Order: sequence, then C-alpha cells, then structure tokens
Amino acid sequence: MSNEKQYPMTIEGKRKLEEELDFLKTVKRKEVVERIKVARSFGDLSENSEYDSAKEDQAFVEGRISTLESMIRNAVIIEDDEMNNGVVSLGKTVTFVEIPDGDQESYTIVGSAEADPMEGKISNDSPIARSLIGRSVGEKVKVLTPGGEMEIEIVSIK
Repeated sequence: MSNEKQYPMTIEGKRKLEEELDFLKTVKRKEVVERIKVARSFGDLSENSEYDSAKEDQAFVEGRISTLESMIRNAVIIEDDEMNNGVVSLGKTVTFVEIPDGDQESYTIVGSAEADPMEGKISNDSPIARSLIGRSVGEKVKVLTPGGEMEIEIVSIK
C-alpha cells in the first residue's frame, strides 16, 4: 500500500494538471533541451551563463513533471453525487457574509493541488475552509486567520 499523499480534486482540476503535464513533456522539455544544445555550442561550460540557466530550467521542468505525475497518480476525485448538498464540503461553493460589516464573499473549496484564491478557489487546508467544512446554511462560524479572528455567516452552499 502506498504512503504517498492523496490529492483531492475536481475532475476539472485533474484535467488542468494533465494539460500542464502534457505541455511540459511535449513542448517545454524539448525547448529546454534545445537551449542546452545551443548553449553547449558556445564553448567553455564553466563560464557559460546560458548553459547554467538552461540547466536550471531543465531541473525545474523535470521537478514539476515529477510533481504533476505524483499528483495525478494520487488524485482522489470529488464526486458531486457523493456530496451532501446542505453541508459544506470539498468541491462546494460557499457564499458567506462577514459579521458585522456584511461583506459577501464566495469560494469554492478544492484540494491544495488546484487552489487559486485569485479565482475564488481555496484549499481545504486553509483556515476559512477548515472552519466551514461540515457546516450548514445559516450557521455562524468563527474563523482564525493570520490577520486575526473573524465571524462569518453561511448564506448559501452550491
């Protein structure tokens, strides 16, 4: 049995990782290899910054490929039909208001592999998500964030 970390994600999140992996393997890897070939033609490798830069890029690309392969291999897909519609869980979009100022925010709770706060996707490991998971519409929840404690009320779960 594997002791590798599991990565909960949506089908869409897994598809995006697969697309990135395909791009890195079919396009980016070839570009970096070509850069290394060209840099080698410049001569002395010990003082060749182009070569050093290309090798660093190659290490980054190969590391990212390895990471993506592991994430995809250990993906645990979040199924919509398995989720209780009245309770906050992975894959759900939660809308809440901050108390008392009433600022409304919506986030989709996803696995860390596809978290992107700028697109409204927060990791299930984030303080807000951890506080919301298992809660229902109408519940008031205290959330401890790096900026301090805030109280929110859940408005909707989709």
